[in-house]
Amino acid sequence: MLKSYETVLEVTNNLVQVESVVNTRGEIEIANKLYNEIENLAYFKNNPSQTFISQTRNDDIERYNVFAYVKGTKGKSNKTVILMGHIDTVDIEDYHHLKSKACSPNALKEALKSEHLPDLVMEHVHSDNWHFGRGVLDMKSGVASHFYLLKYYAEHPEELNGNLVFFAECDEEDSSNGVLSGLHDLKRLKHEQGFDYVALINSDFVAPRYVGDPNRYIYKGSVGKLLPSFLIIGAETHAGSSFEGLDPNYLAAELTSHISYNPIFCDLSKGEAPMPPVSLKQTDFKPTYTIQTALSTYVYYNFFIQSWTPRQVLSLLKEQAKIAFDQALLKLKQRHKIYCELSNSPYVELPWKTRVILYEEMQQQLVAEYGSEFTKHMQKFKENLLLDESLDVRMFSAKVVEEEWKWMKDKSPAMILFYSSLYSPRIDLDDSNNKEANLIHALDQAIKNVQPFYQYPITAKNYFPYVCDMSCVSINDDEKGIEAVMDNNPSWGSKHFVDYDAIRELNIPTINIGPYGYDAHNRYERVELDYSMKIVPNITNEVIKNLIN
Repeated sequence: MLKSYETVLEVTNNLVQVESVVNTRGEIEIANKLYNEIENLAYFKNNPSQTFISQTRNDDIERYNVFAYVKGTKGKSNKTVILMGHIDTVDIEDYHHLKSKACSPNALKEALKSEHLPDLVMEHVHSDNWHFGRGVLDMKSGVASHFYLLKYYAEHPEELNGNLVFFAECDEEDSSNGVLSGLHDLKRLKHEQGFDYVALINSDFVAPRYVGDPNRYIYKGSVGKLLPSFLIIGAETHAGSSFEGLDPNYLAAELTSHISYNPIFCDLSKGEAPMPPVSLKQTDFKPTYTIQTALSTYVYYNFFIQSWTPRQVLSLLKEQAKIAFDQALLKLKQRHKIYCELSNSPYVELPWKTRVILYEEMQQQLVAEYGSEFTKHMQKFKENLLLDESLDVRMFSAKVVEEEWKWMKDKSPAMILFYSSLYSPRIDLDDSNNKEANLIHALDQAIKNVQPFYQYPITAKNYFPYVCDMSCVSINDDEKGIEAVMDNNPSWGSKHFVDYDAIRELNIPTINIGPYGYDAHNRYERVELDYSMKIVPNITNEVIKNLIN
């Protein structure tokens, strides 16, 4: 067992002290700090070209990835393992009056001792085995573990029969610009150095999956993440005659009630079920108050997949949206009848019909009807819309759909279904693939070797449940699955683009061995020291040895 504890803890604290909130200058600061730490190691002083800092491409914000690699001298193998982790964090606003201590683990822990805390947090804050602070868990201790192994093999290249690449990425918490840009650097290294990438080991956090869960999980793949979105068009009316229109907020409420937390949308695979969808935004587009109902509403949902394709998700959601629309109209009809009885008004059948449209279907219809007149207009519209820096890719997409809807001849109420953000592909290791089978075997053996040194069960599962940048280095979807993402994302090619061909070209088998703790993205974020500082680097090292030594 490597004696990693003190070094990993020290590096963790040094990284946490940099407030590297995503989309801020802190991302530059932490990249520079980490790069300076690496270039000052003796190995890299002697081999300065083997570490570099790389700015992200096609990014609205200046920020950097950090790379370093060690070439083993034990043999002549080109087998190469990549150690990847992100150096950005979410915001620190949730710490409220303790915000000034959010990035100072020791000071924060002392301050929390005088707070009113949940029982488990109180237990941990008084324990020497738990460390608090923004990024300690997600995921600077994971990066510190990788740094330790980079440093170890830089000092002992004679123990390495192959190569080790360290890749610290920015912008994991927002749009994955870091890893997507980093693909080009990995591709360049592969060609220039002859690296044969046999595995990528990510070190994102792991956590209990249920109350009392004793397992420390390692993941042999990851859920995929989609953001299915609906622009819901209603029929506006005065609130004093509400049954004469169709409120899109009413339709959205029924749709969300049908989709959010619904287990029918859980993609069960290999005995594991991801979390069901949940609404991440729901809003209408009325700019100010009026007594008129809204014309349109926008809603989008987090959607995890494990075996389904993006095309299958669209088909499933289109059918389920029709069911939700039907239910909304049935309830409306029943309520209208009751109101007419109460008010002694004659009952007249409402005119609304269920209507759900895929974005690509609307596109095809409008191009067929208007041709270049439509396409040129939308190209110009998107160019102008790009000038509005306040719009994220999700709202940009909604604005595009809203503009295209104006061209529709039939403007009766409808739900328009599309994707409005990055698709993070699902990752599923397959033992019929030689490289993936070797990685599965190396991991199984590593767990077997290290388990005797740790009291809780170390358990391998198939799908990392939270979404991480593992999804950007390997891909299981075929071209038709990816076409569904491109053809149904209104921002594709303007505000949003992912080089899925670059992912497919590298297609590196990947696993996640990460620090263990609680409350990532929460003011009580904390990491268990024994597992994270000692066990994680040793399991990772065992995998490296099993693969390339």
